[in-house]
Amino acid sequence: MYFCLMIIITGAAGFIGSCLVSKLNSLGKKDLILVDDFSNPEKNKNLLNKSYIAKINRYEFFNWFSKNVDFIKEVYHIGARTDTTEQNVDILNELNLEYSKKIWNLCTIHIIPLIYASSAATYGIGQFGFDDSHKNICRLKPLNAYGRSKNEFDKWVLAQDKKPPFWAGFKFFNVYGPNEFHKGRMASVIFHAFSQIKQTGKMNLFKSHKSEFNNGEQLRDFIYVKDLIEALYLMMNNKEKSGIYNLGTGQSRTFLELVNATFSAMNFKSQISYIDIPLDIRKNYQYYTEAKMQKLNNLGMMQKFTSLEDGIEDYVKNYLLKESYF
Repeated sequence: MYFCLMIIITGAAGFIGSCLVSKLNSLGKKDLILVDDFSNPEKNKNLLNKSYIAKINRYEFFNWFSKNVDFIKEVYHIGARTDTTEQNVDILNELNLEYSKKIWNLCTIHIIPLIYASSAATYGIGQFGFDDSHKNICRLKPLNAYGRSKNEFDKWVLAQDKKPPFWAGFKFFNVYGPNEFHKGRMASVIFHAFSQIKQTGKMNLFKSHKSEFNNGEQLRDFIYVKDLIEALYLMMNNKEKSGIYNLGTGQSRTFLELVNATFSAMNFKSQISYIDIPLDIRKNYQYYTEAKMQKLNNLGMMQKFTSLEDGIEDYVKNYLLKESYF
């Protein structure tokens, strides 16, 4: 039994979750309960030198929750199966939908504030735009099973009559930054660019298979993880207005700009080649994303977002080159 008000972070050993732990620690918050599957030693490196009360396996979490509910202050539900190529719908339903429903219901019953991670993958190719109006969510058509699982939870949330005292779901756009060493294929393009450039001095980018886009000029909304966790923290602590929000910068940039900035941060001359998009992801490849940020900006909480060039420089010079963690 614990006798302090605790902050729950699911997915705490992962990329974004571990950065959130670091952010909270920097503000003197150490009464943290970390929830995840801690069997991956590479992910566990994200938690070295961080302060917390306990690590709880994700499958033991609900039993732990019921025993300690009186001492829970708030919940950040970041954990999910985030592999966009995952084809096992049962796993996605279990971890991204049903698990999230259980957390929502517990926070509702016990009057606990909740922030959860959604995804820009819910927007598909963007045929309905990137507007985070609640009216838009039910008609979205994600391109993959991961995006569908996230959108199904967003739709379920909006259909609920009973809700936590405060809640916010955030549609994360293309997040990059420290603590993603373990992510493999799902790591950011910046991480992969750094690795290729370090090994070969060159970088391969995907060709465009659409006539309206030149090679390397596919566009994404890239957000630095430090900005993202600042937004989560400010939202939880201001509790301005419950709802589902986009979380990007509001400005799309090309992969070519991203890679050139990575070359520059590493003090390399740009050498870029173009390769076909792999067949297993070509059909569902997003060519453009850009968060509509008016809804979050209207709350007046966020500072100016870090530019892509400044974010990459910080990430490369202070983390990747030093092989250090945030």
